[in-house]
Amino acid sequence: MQTMIISPANGSFIGIPTVIFSIMIPLIGLAVFTYIMAMRRVPLINAAPDNRFDRPSERLFNILKIWLAQYRQPRYMLAGVVHIIIFFGFLILSVRACSLVIIGFSEDFIVPGFSGTFGHIYSVFKDYAATAVLIGCGIAAYRRIVVKPARYAVPAKYGKDHTSEALFVLALISILMISESCFDASLAASNIQLGLHTEYIAPLTLAWLFKTILTSLPAGGLQAIHVLSFYIHDLTFFFFLCFLPLGKHFHVITSFFNVYFMRLDHGNIKPVRYGIKDEDLDDLESFGVKKLGDFTWKHILDFYSCADCGRCSDNCPAVTVGRPLSPRFISIKGRDLVFKNYPVYPVQKPGLSGKKDEDLIGTIYEEDEIWSCTTCGACEQECPLGIEYIDKIVDLRRGMVEEGNVPQSLQKPLRALEKRGNPWGKMEKKRAAWAKDKEFAAECEVKVLEKGEQASTLYFVDSITSFDDRMVEIARSTSKLLDRAGLDFGVLGKKEKDSGNEVRRFGEEMLFQALREENSAAILESGAKEIVTTDPHAYNCLKNEYNDLPPVSHISQTLLAQIKNNKLKLKPVKDSNKIYTYHDPCYLGRHNNLYDAPREVLDSIQGLNRVEMDKCRDRAFCCGGGGLMLFYEPEEEQRMGVIRAEMAKEAGANVIVTACPFCLVNMEDAIKVAGLEGEMEAIDLAELVEQHLVAS
Repeated sequence: MQTMIISPANGSFIGIPTVIFSIMIPLIGLAVFTYIMAMRRVPLINAAPDNRFDRPSERLFNILKIWLAQYRQPRYMLAGVVHIIIFFGFLILSVRACSLVIIGFSEDFIVPGFSGTFGHIYSVFKDYAATAVLIGCGIAAYRRIVVKPARYAVPAKYGKDHTSEALFVLALISILMISESCFDASLAASNIQLGLHTEYIAPLTLAWLFKTILTSLPAGGLQAIHVLSFYIHDLTFFFFLCFLPLGKHFHVITSFFNVYFMRLDHGNIKPVRYGIKDEDLDDLESFGVKKLGDFTWKHILDFYSCADCGRCSDNCPAVTVGRPLSPRFISIKGRDLVFKNYPVYPVQKPGLSGKKDEDLIGTIYEEDEIWSCTTCGACEQECPLGIEYIDKIVDLRRGMVEEGNVPQSLQKPLRALEKRGNPWGKMEKKRAAWAKDKEFAAECEVKVLEKGEQASTLYFVDSITSFDDRMVEIARSTSKLLDRAGLDFGVLGKKEKDSGNEVRRFGEEMLFQALREENSAAILESGAKEIVTTDPHAYNCLKNEYNDLPPVSHISQTLLAQIKNNKLKLKPVKDSNKIYTYHDPCYLGRHNNLYDAPREVLDSIQGLNRVEMDKCRDRAFCCGGGGLMLFYEPEEEQRMGVIRAEMAKEAGANVIVTACPFCLVNMEDAIKVAGLEGEMEAIDLAELVEQHLVAS
């Protein structure tokens, strides 16, 4: 006589009740997982402090947007959609996976709230989810085996790639989907044979397909498949859980926490050490990161959370031009070192001591690798898990600077900054020489606030626009625009020092502190109610790295406001044959989310034909001028600026509009190097607007 299929909670195997296996597998699995996670927690405890427990509402919003909604994944459409399918499939099936564990020793267990109608609806969703996840795994495997995107490749110097691990994990996920579906399908097939009530199985799903196939099997075969699929699922589930913290798939566990603790403010650099006031920095024994234990716990969590997707390096301009830097391997090498120094099964007490306390520079990271970064932020913008790179790189630079380990080409501008407050070493009294030119002064009078004179608007010029023979034209155009708008403005002249944006990112913290102190005193003494600057680097630094200053605006914001209130009136475009494209400066765009104002200013010029480059806005390509890179002499195959100029040409533009003096320097130079003189030109936004002012 046929009987209904026996559940794993009531069956036996060679005389042993299978419920024993149902209890032992999760107990052993959870014990091993708890031990591994406890060992992975040790380096986080031993790391430097990090202040990431503030503003919980904003952090929860990031969880909802970046982690749950997978906001950044579709930036790589196919891979992103596949990841979203697998991610949400896992979320849906997590309830079923946990309930299956308990069903192994309690046959009638139902998750509270999942009985009745809601349970039936959930069952349909989880069947389709399992099917979608299996298809997603197939697509992901095909991409790994056949398509092989370049961003997955691993240079020989970094070892082997992680394709085998990725395929292994995809196989584990597929086994989970198949075994769960077989478990339900075998029970349904048995009930159909016996004429019993059968739970609804959604059509065209894995479970539906297996039910259709298994209905013709004898009861003994269905019984075997039912129990076998359960234990395959159970063993795979707990093996997978314990495997995750051992490699790159650790992000499945840590990504939630990494996104919650990701940085909320942009444009600033972390303090040398959290909990230490600026005035107490002299009391520190060491600056920056020299050894693994100098990283903060959040940075260790970053290492754990790297999914090795390669998106950061795929968008890194340093990688594109062949510099010896890859943000991806900053994380991977860091994680490998953590795993090495804090093994899961240590032969001695875990922690950094003795020979393990090795210097990072020269062993894990190379000097040129760390100096190659332009701090453009493209890597952080692209990472779907909130991993941070700039702070790590700046901290490593701080450690090198303290040791006197500075590239030769950067030593001269550094000494000049210390002595004269600008990287060119020009005399302080020449900082406002551009404003005192007789021809210009006759057309536009600029207040130089050196002798107690005050102005309601301070134009902070910064070093490059003050001293570079070409860039002073930006200062003059800006002054004319501010004057025409009727603003009471002035410049600090010799009282102004370099803003220090590049100095801090260079790693010279104490010099930055001195520059900030002198500038802050001069700015407050000027009586200014607002600050305007044409330099995104100065804008970023004054806005995000200084304290208690008047509101800071970039010239694009000021121009847009004055155009809208009719203080500045523009005539139609001078040459309708020119096609313009706007190049987003990194420190205006990615670091400060200022994309629209410059474009709106351009569009205010009637008849101006503007096109967008393929890489624009938050995916804009760096010109190469950030982080003292104007003075650095890196090893590279091609200049970043040349690549950017070629992008402009591909977009059909013959005029590149910048809103940054660093960008203008590099764009004009790139046009020459690329042999595009006569075909293309570069101009600053302020210069372009000044050319189109309606005559007064």
